[in-house]
Amino acid sequence: MPSANSDSSGNSGAPDGGGRPSRYESQKRRDWNSFRQYLRNHRPPLELAWCSGAHVLEFLRYLDQFGKTKVHAAGCPFFGHPHPPAPCPCPLRQAWGSLDALVGRLRAAFEEDGGQPEANPFAARAVRLYLREVRDSQAKARGIAYEKKKRKRPFPPLQGYNPQPPVPMAAAAPVIGYDQPESDLNLVSGGYQHHLHGHLMFPTVDASGDDAAVMAVAEAHSGGMIPLSVLN
Repeated sequence: MPSANSDSSGNSGAPDGGGRPSRYESQKRRDWNSFRQYLRNHRPPLELAWCSGAHVLEFLRYLDQFGKTKVHAAGCPFFGHPHPPAPCPCPLRQAWGSLDALVGRLRAAFEEDGGQPEANPFAARAVRLYLREVRDSQAKARGIAYEKKKRKRPFPPLQGYNPQPPVPMAAAAPVIGYDQPESDLNLVSGGYQHHLHGHLMFPTVDASGDDAAVMAVAEAHSGGMIPLSVLN
C-alpha cells in the first residue's frame, strides 16, 4: 500500500521548497474536498465514518460523466483501434490512469484526516478489483496496453573477476659505461665485447698479409681507433 505521502503512481507529497504546497498536495486537497462534498450531497447524506468501498465505487462511477476519454463499445467499428479515423457515438469515460491516481490521493487524505488504515474505504479489495477491471476493459477498447515502466538496474560485478593493471615493460639495460644503443653493435663485423671493460673489440689483418693478433677497441663517442696497448 502506498504511504500517506504518495499516490499509487509514486509521486511524493512533500511540499516544495519555500513552504508552498506541492502540486500533489494541492490536488489531494481538492480531491478530498470534492469527495466530502459528494458525501454531503448524497441521498441520504453519508458520514465519512460510515463510508465503505461500495460508496467509493459509486463515487468513481459518478465521475465518469465528467470524463474526457473515448472508450469504444464492443459493437463499435473502432473497438481496439488506438487512433480511430472518424468520430463515433461511444461515451466518454474517466481514464484508468486518472482514477488510479485519484484513489491513491484519497487513500492518503483519508489517513491524514485521522482515519485508521484498516478502515480505509479507498484501500478496500472491491476498489482494487474495480480499478483492475477498468484498466483491462479500457486497454481492449482503446487498443492500448498499460504497462508499468521497469527501472533499469546496473549489472552486478562478475564474481571472482579482479582486473589487474597492465605490467610495464622493463627497459633494456644499457652497456656499462656507454650510452651506445645495442643495435649499433651489429654495424661492426666480427666485433665482440671485452669481458672486463665492456668495449667493442675485433681482430684486424696487418699490411703484410699475416694474421696478426693485433686487437683494437672502438671508442663509443668519437668512433676513433685506440691501440690495445693503451688499455694495458
